[in-house]
Amino acid sequence: MTVMTQTVREIALENPASIRVFEAFGIDYCCGGRKPLAEACEARNIPLDAVIAALESGNASKAEVNEDWSARSLGSLAAHIVHKHHAYVRRELPRLAELAGKVVNRHGDTKPELPKIQAKVAQISEELIEHLAKEEVVLFPYITKLERAKEEGTAKPHGCFETIASPITMMTQEHDAAGALMAEIRQLSGNFTPPIGACPTFHAFYNGLQEFEQDLHQHIHLENNILFPRALAMEEASV
Repeated sequence: MTVMTQTVREIALENPASIRVFEAFGIDYCCGGRKPLAEACEARNIPLDAVIAALESGNASKAEVNEDWSARSLGSLAAHIVHKHHAYVRRELPRLAELAGKVVNRHGDTKPELPKIQAKVAQISEELIEHLAKEEVVLFPYITKLERAKEEGTAKPHGCFETIASPITMMTQEHDAAGALMAEIRQLSGNFTPPIGACPTFHAFYNGLQEFEQDLHQHIHLENNILFPRALAMEEASV
């Protein structure tokens, strides 16, 4: 069976990454998802070729090779984290909150774990958005200035802290808290496993949570294991 003859629902369940494509094109993959893809595109006057290309592009992006940031400048690494991972958090959390609301409204009475997951998604959203702002306004600019001062042989920049270790310790603790919340969500959701017969929206929610956790792990790895240790070593060398 080809993508053109599969129903939208079948594609969504077989390839959860396709859900974002359907959302982008306004194709109903849940209640109206039993139509073949070609018919769904025709009904909305959407070029079938464009949707298929987007689906294939989404699959190809999964195989993207991670770049080695261990030797790149700290400024470029910080910018990468902001543009890729911070942007992802800000884009994805509202989507997950919306999906959580839909799933809880429909299944919350029979699935008591869902309201708990919804509450934890709201908590991680509140905490992470504030966390990102502190990094972008205070810590990352300071790291960039510290690196520039080292390159130019000038004095260490003035900061609102005695040592960079202070904000880094705080950010690391907040990373741990976010990771713990996601671990609780994983446990509550049975490792992001929707029940048998669950609708595509339920699948979209759990798949989105799993992808969010994966991105968060990559995000925290770049900061905890690369950016922060190098920044601490740079500050120590400049004393």
